[in-house]
Amino acid sequence: MRTITGKELDKAILKSQGRTWDGMPIPKLKVTDLRKEAIDLLKEKAIRRGRLTEEETRVDDTILMDNLHLIDEEGYLIRAAMLAFYKDPEKWVTGSYIKIGYFGDSDADLRYQDEVHGSLIEQVDKTIDLVYTKYLKALIFYDGIQRVEQFMFHQDAFREILLNAVVHKDYSSCNPIQISVYEDKMYIWNDGEMPSELDSTDKLFMKHSSKPYNPNLAGIFFKSGMIEAWGRGFDKIREACAKYNAPLPEYNMSTSGIMVLCKACDKYLDILRDNGHHDQTGYDVVMKILDFCKEARSISEIMEKFGFDSRTSFRRKYLNTLVKEGRLKMTLPDKPKSKNQKYYS
Repeated sequence: MRTITGKELDKAILKSQGRTWDGMPIPKLKVTDLRKEAIDLLKEKAIRRGRLTEEETRVDDTILMDNLHLIDEEGYLIRAAMLAFYKDPEKWVTGSYIKIGYFGDSDADLRYQDEVHGSLIEQVDKTIDLVYTKYLKALIFYDGIQRVEQFMFHQDAFREILLNAVVHKDYSSCNPIQISVYEDKMYIWNDGEMPSELDSTDKLFMKHSSKPYNPNLAGIFFKSGMIEAWGRGFDKIREACAKYNAPLPEYNMSTSGIMVLCKACDKYLDILRDNGHHDQTGYDVVMKILDFCKEARSISEIMEKFGFDSRTSFRRKYLNTLVKEGRLKMTLPDKPKSKNQKYYS
C-alpha cells in the first residue's frame, strides 16, 4: 500500500478500466474536423508499405477511423486520432509539438531554433526534413573523384528515435519533444517512459517485446508503415549506425523523461577537424560569412576570419555558391580574377 496522486493516479485508474490515455474519447471532435491531407498521407504511406490495400483506403473517412479502432463504443473519436490527424492538436493537448534548437559553445549559447506544429503524422516528416537541411548539413569529402556527403548521424537512425519519442511520449505532461543539436552531438528528449524492464541502453538493443506507451497512436504509425512491431525499431537504429560505423545512441531513462544522446560518427569528426573550423552546419557558416561581408572583404580576409586553410576548398564549398546565388557580390564583377577583388553581401 502506498499513496499515489496526480498523473500516476489517473494512469492507475485508466489501467484498472482496461484503458489508456490516448484511447480516451473527445466528444466534441468529429471526423470532418480532421485534416484531410493528414488522412491522405496515412493512406499513401500505408499502401506503399503494404499495411493497407487500396480497397481498404477507398472508404469514407468515418469508416476508415472505425476500422483503425479510433472510434470508441459510444461513437466518439479518441485522443490518438486527434493527435495524429487534427490540424492543431495543441487546441486539445498543450505541448503536442516538436522544438529544435542549435547550440554553440555551451547550453546557454542558443544560435537559432524552430518549432514544428500540426498533426503528428505530418510533424515527423517535417522535422526530419528540417533537421537534415538546416541543422545537420552534410560535410563533404572525396572518395577518389566521387563527391560524398557525410552527416553527423544517420538519418534512418534519427527517424526511428524520433518516432519512438512521438509514440512513447506522455502527452498529458504538456511538454514538447525537444531536439538539441551541437557541433558533434545531438539530444532528443521526450517526457515519456519505457517499460520498467527496459531500464538501460543495453536492454533496449536486446530482443524485447513492444509495449508502446500510447498503443492506439502506435497503431496508427504502424499502419502507416512508419514504425515496426515487436521492437524492430531498435534493430533498424543499430543497422543504420553500422552503416556509418558510428556508436549506438545512449538512452537515459528517468522520472523526468527519456533523453537520447546521439554522438557524431568518427568520419564526420575527421572531416570537421580537416576543415579547420568549428561551425557544424553550412547554414551557420554561411550566415556568419554574409554578416562579416556587410563590409566588402577580400577572400584572404574571409578565410582568415573563419579559419579556412584551403582556398580551393573554401571557393568550392562556400564562395562560388554564394556568388552564383547572388548572396555575395563582387566589387569588380568585370574582373572576377583580379587580385583586388572583394566580396560584399
